[in-house]
Order: sequence, then C-alpha cells, then structure tokens
Amino acid sequence: MKIATQNQAFFPTAIMEKFEYIKAMGFDGYEIDGRLLVENLDEVKAAIKATGLPVTTACGGYDGWIGDFIEERRLNGLQQIERILEALAEVGGKGIIVPAAWGMFTFRLPPMTSPRSLDGDRKAVSASLRWLDEVAARTGTTVYLEPLNRYQDHMINTLADARRYIEENGLKHVLPDVTGIEVELDGVNFTLLSGEILEWQRELAFANGELHRNVVWRSPDGKRYRLESRRFVSLDQLPLVAMQLSITPLDGAAQAVLKTGIDATQTNSGRQHLDEISVRVFDQNYMQGVYETQDRASEVVVSAFCQLSAKSDSCFTAKNRRLSVHHSLTITQGDTVTLEKIVWLTHRSDKALSQESFARNALADLKVCAARGYDTLLESSAFAWEAVWRDARVEVTCAEQQDQLALDYAVWHLTTMTPAHDERSSIAAKGLTGEGYKGHVFWDTEIFLLPFHLFTRPQIARSLLRYRWLNLSGAREKARRNGWPGALFPWESAASGQEETPEFAAINIRTGVRQKVASALAEHHIVADIAWAVVAYWQATHDDAFMRNEGLTLLMETASFWMGRATEINGRLEILDVIGPDEYTEHVNNNAYTNYLAWHNVACARQFMAMFGREDARFTENAGKFLARLWLPEADADGVIPQDDTFMAKPAIDLSRYKAKAGKQTILLDYSRAEVNEMQILKQADVVMLNYLLPERFTPQQCAANLAFYEPRTIHDSSLSKAIHGIVLARCGDTDGAYAFWRDGIAIDLGDDPHSSDDGIHAAATGAIWLGAIQGFAGLHISEGELHLAPKLPAHWQKLAFPLRWRDATMHITCEDDQLTIETTAPVTLTLWGKTLHVSGRKVCARKDFLASVNGTATTEGRHDA
Repeated sequence: MKIATQNQAFFPTAIMEKFEYIKAMGFDGYEIDGRLLVENLDEVKAAIKATGLPVTTACGGYDGWIGDFIEERRLNGLQQIERILEALAEVGGKGIIVPAAWGMFTFRLPPMTSPRSLDGDRKAVSASLRWLDEVAARTGTTVYLEPLNRYQDHMINTLADARRYIEENGLKHVLPDVTGIEVELDGVNFTLLSGEILEWQRELAFANGELHRNVVWRSPDGKRYRLESRRFVSLDQLPLVAMQLSITPLDGAAQAVLKTGIDATQTNSGRQHLDEISVRVFDQNYMQGVYETQDRASEVVVSAFCQLSAKSDSCFTAKNRRLSVHHSLTITQGDTVTLEKIVWLTHRSDKALSQESFARNALADLKVCAARGYDTLLESSAFAWEAVWRDARVEVTCAEQQDQLALDYAVWHLTTMTPAHDERSSIAAKGLTGEGYKGHVFWDTEIFLLPFHLFTRPQIARSLLRYRWLNLSGAREKARRNGWPGALFPWESAASGQEETPEFAAINIRTGVRQKVASALAEHHIVADIAWAVVAYWQATHDDAFMRNEGLTLLMETASFWMGRATEINGRLEILDVIGPDEYTEHVNNNAYTNYLAWHNVACARQFMAMFGREDARFTENAGKFLARLWLPEADADGVIPQDDTFMAKPAIDLSRYKAKAGKQTILLDYSRAEVNEMQILKQADVVMLNYLLPERFTPQQCAANLAFYEPRTIHDSSLSKAIHGIVLARCGDTDGAYAFWRDGIAIDLGDDPHSSDDGIHAAATGAIWLGAIQGFAGLHISEGELHLAPKLPAHWQKLAFPLRWRDATMHITCEDDQLTIETTAPVTLTLWGKTLHVSGRKVCARKDFLASVNGTATTEGRHDA
C-alpha cells in the first residue's frame, strides 16, 4: 500500500482537495497529521466517504513527546495523542506512529549530560506507553513506536529498544493452570469426548466448598474405569488449592500414566500474559515456577506437591512453559490408586522481600500444607465455611427444593467471588467464573453485591468501598479530562482505576461498522451509585472512622462532580446528555434516576460534612444552591415519574413477543439501536430502580403506578432487571408477582439454558437472589437512616429465616405468615410493618395484628411477645 504522509506543504489547503490530490497522485491511503484530523473530523469523514480514500494512520500533530523531559509537556502530548486515537477510531484508522522524543537530546553532541537519568527516561516512556496502551485497547487502535536511529541515541533509538519497551509494558495477567491432570489408561487418553460415559455425578458441597466428580468411563477399547476427583480452594488459607484423583480399573489390570504440574501457557482472551523467570524441582517432590507479569508489576510464584498412593516410575520435565511430573504404574483390577496434589499460589507486588526469599517462603508454606494432607486441609477450610454459613445462610421452608438451593448457591458464589482479603480489588461482573467483561468492575458491585456483605459481614462492604477510595485518582483524572470537577468514576474499572470501557464494540460483520459504546461517555449515574453505597454503609454500621475519612472524601468528590456536571437552563439546574440504567435510551436530558441520585449524593455530602465538622463554606454554599435548583422530574396525576425529558412523547409498541423470547436483545434484529432509542422501550429497570433505592422519596401508590407503567415497556434484556421489579412488587404487596420474577432470576444461571454462563455467571443476578429474598419478601430496607422490615412471604413459603447485622447488633430473623421473631445480641430499634419497635431483650416475637393496634412506639423487654 502506498501512503501519502502527514500534512506536507505541497498538499492543497482544503480537506476535500487534499484527499482528491492524494488519490490523484496514486496513493492508496493517507497518513494524516493528528491535529488536522482532530480539528477537522467531520470534514475528514466526508472526504473519506466522497473519495473512498481511507485514513490509515496518523503521525505528528501533538505538542510534547511521550518521553519529554518536561512533565507538563509529556502529559499534554499524551492527552493530545489520546484524542487523535479516538478520532482515528471514528474514521477506521489503524493507529498512530509515535517516536519517544524527536530532536530533544543526543549523547553525540554537546551537552553530553542528559537532563534526566537513563532510569528516569525509562520510567517516563514506560508510563506513557501504559497510558496509550489502555487508550488503544479502548479505541481498537494501535500505537506504533518509531525508532529514530539517526543522531539520537537514547530512549527508543532502535527496533530492539522499541521491542524492549513493548515487552516491559504488556497488558493484564492470568495465572498458570495447576488443576489439569492428563490421564492415560492402557495407552488411551481419558477424555469425555471419546469412549462412553456410563455413570456421571458432579456436585459442589456448599458446606465445605469441595467439588466432587465421579465417572465410570468405557474407553474406545471397551475397558471400564472409575475415576473420582475431589478438589477445593481453601477458604482458610487463600493461596491453597488441593485436589485428589482416584482411579479404579474395573475390567482387568491397567497400565496408567498420570501427568500433572504447572502449565504457564494459559491465556486470557487468547493472549498469554506471564513471562517465565525460573522453574525448579526440589527434593524430587516439590515443583516451583516463578513468573512475572508482562507489565513487570507483579511476580507469581506457583509451588506444587504431588504424591501417589502406590509406587510408580516418576520423572520431571520442563518444556514449553510447562513443568510436569509423570507417574507410570500398573493398577490391579479393583484396586484404587490416588494422586494427591497440593498447590500454593502467591504473588509478590510490593517487592519488599527479594524474589529468592519470597519463593523460598512459598516453598516452605507448601511443605507445611503437604505434611498436613488433603483431608486435614479440607477440614480447616470447612471450619472457615462454617462461619460463613452461620453469618449469612438464608433458610426457607417450602416445597420447592430449588428455592433453598438457589439461596445457598448465591451465598456460596458471593463469598468466593469477593476479594475480602484485598481492598485493592473488587468484584468483577462475572465474579471469578469467566472472562466476560474482562474482569471489570461495574455499578453492579455497589448496588447488587455490596448489600449482601453489608448486612452479613460489613467489614467486607467497607473493603469494597475502600477499593473505590483507593482509585479516586483515576476518577479525578477522568473528570478533569472531560472538563468537570470532582470524581467521575469509570463505567468499567480494574486495578488502576482508569476507564476500561472500550470506545467501540465489535465490528458488525454485515455492515462493517463498529458501534460506539456510549456507557463510559454518559452513564454517569455510577458516581451517585457509589455515593449511595457509602451512605448505606454508614447507616447500617455507624462506622464513624470510615465516614470521617474515606467516606466523606468519596461523598465530597462525587458531589463536586454533580455540581459541575449540571447546566443552568431557564433558572434551574439540569443534567444533560446522560444514560440512565435503562441503557436502551441513550443521550437524554434529566434522566429521573440520575437526577434524584445526584441530589441524594450532594445532600448527603452536605449532611455528613456538618455531622463530622468538615468545614468548606464555598462547597456548602454551592451544595445548597444545587439542591434548591436541580430539576427533579415530578410524578403526573397518576403517580408516574417521566424517565427523562422526552420519554413520554415517544411511541410505545407491543413488546410481548420480545419479552417471551428466550434470547436477549432480539428486538435489535428488527430495529436498530437508533430506532429503539426513539421508542418507549427499556432494557431494564430505570424509574423502578429509583423507587427501589430511595423508598422514602416515593409513596407506595407512586411505586405501584411506575411499575404498572414501565414494566410492560421493559424487555428485561439485562440480568439485573427482573430482580428489582420483583422487590418493588413485593413492597407493593404483590408477592406472587414478585416470586415469579425471583424465580426468573434464579433461572438466569441455574436454568435450562446450558450456554447462559458461557462467559461466566452473572454476579449481579446472583446477588439479586439474596436481595429478592431479604429486601423483597422480608421487606428489609433502610429509610431515613433506619432499618425497616415488612415481611410478606410468597404463598407457598411457610418460613424465611436469616442472620442480619445492624450496627452493634447481630440478629437472627424468622418470618412466618404475619409474625416475626427477632433474636439479637444487643438492643436494637427498627420499624416493623410501619411501627417503631425497641427490642431490648434477647428474643421477641412480634405479630402484625398487634403492632397495627399500637398507637406510637412499641417497646419490648426480656423475652416475650409484642
């Protein structure tokens, strides 16, 4: 391909004439000047369309180099390159050619001393490349490093320099596989894809977290074998993984070969992310691999011990990033041989300890675990699980066995997917079960997952909020780049706190066009969602230390964002160009959910500043003006709140056939996204979500009216949707309708569709199983800072029992028909069926009919009925 380069002097001045000239000269593409592209983007698009000449790449057009000695110029250059890459993505360009620092310095000419050390050069360029790598990933473009190799002789001067920087600044990492065991029986590899499965059983024991599989396999040669595997990841010692594989030949003796070890060839979305540093075998028993992530930020040490219950010929091999042990032996018919494998997985990120010492300590920890053995290690893990079930298990008495199964499934996953040990991490949209959404963190965490921890193990909810606090710098930077104050949290977050949302979705294979992803640009309600969670945490815990520091900082930064984000129109403040939770309705003004949550955010920031003596007169004054003038969409005569400024004027269509289909987003087979945007069609709860989160703002009649209006217009194409509708239905008294929605939510991952979880389970929908039972059928919610319960069980549930943490009290609640039993470790005040109840004794049984007859507040002492 012949490419005309940059914005050379001999080109014509007008954009269209440039393209025509380049094409007339016989060039196949245009390597455009970056500034020219950004400043004339619409004209460039028109010229591409008119001439058919593509923009292939960009070069130049920014002020400041990625390795600039002056930090302000380096950052300025990066910001301009980011805008160039975003513009390139819009015109289908491949990427930008970037030298590190053209014409800045050379050792070949005076002065001979660089104004910065070589290590400083390396750090500056590496930091710049990591920034641009994230931008390129988001925009689907590429940064091409240009070695100058003229008179300059530092930074990126040769291809070898460029390659070194590329290798040192890779993307995210995954761990080696330690669970795989290759089994060869009488010369035939065991696999479920050959031979015949005669018996099959696979079960997960929620009580101790052990996964058990039992299979009888007839090989293609006709011989039968029983294989039984057991495996668990320890809840007691998080780096520990233990497994056993037992083999029993059923038709004569068997020649068996077992191969296992550490396989570092694992990929994430098709890419490997670990570089091998060393692999070793110690004492002919212990294997260890030391690996480094390609961004050089962390080292992973994998140590493994394997032991066979019978004598075998054994050997170790290291090849192609695999460290393996091979066992060969004969197994007599009817005898069982067991391979036991203990693995210790650790990572070193702060590097305070040397690599050698860290690896040595990991090996010592492995040896201690190996000496204890599988069964003892499982016992310790089971003891840790016992505490989880004591603190969190929800028990339901009913005829439908799957209801209890679903609740246990939810608690198990919510426990295992949460990095309770590490506040630098949070919960991914797919938990730890798949690569969907690349492990990114969404608003799901605060709205659907954090409440479970808040009311069972509040210290974990605190850790999840500290993850947001620790990543405030990324949120502040995103707000600043968009011209706003405060903190604009990324729609998709990961380790760095930077925005991880791709700018474009995958290319439509029929049209060749990439759909722009608008979430990161306009779905700003995540800012207020985080603030809502901060307030809910304090209300449930009265953790003043957290609120005084992390919490208040989060509230003030998010409130500052909203005060800067609002626009004054005709004397009132409006929030323009947003996307609410609905997501099928994009780029609207005054989305009700967003405006009400933003108001709540600013109001709470002001309230807690006063409560904790944080003085900022200007902030307080601005907050007061914001609260007085922000437009909050008002309910009509029927109680329906308009979703945004234009929703009510759009046409409605019958969605029944789309709602009835098993697949998701089937409406997009008949209508484009733009057409859906111009109709009354919701992907998921929006105003109904608002009614759920801020129950004190709306009457039961308004909630019922909004349900009646919006649910028929909601396709429920998101796994988050039905649960929220169900909870609000339950609060409105329709427990049968709520139960139907709750059962639909169970079916998302536990239903008949085997492909629903191909990319991982739906973490938020899993959290919603717990929410539906506790906040729906038990009627739990926080209103005006106080705990409310209003149980109303589905028709065929006889009893619902669950533990609950509230401030200083640990309670156990049992709901039956129209009565509720509370066992508590400390006095507690709550609102029960609309009546305030002071529980000062250890146990009380409250009846709805009795409380209805009480005028004012009921107080209990000792153990008796109320």
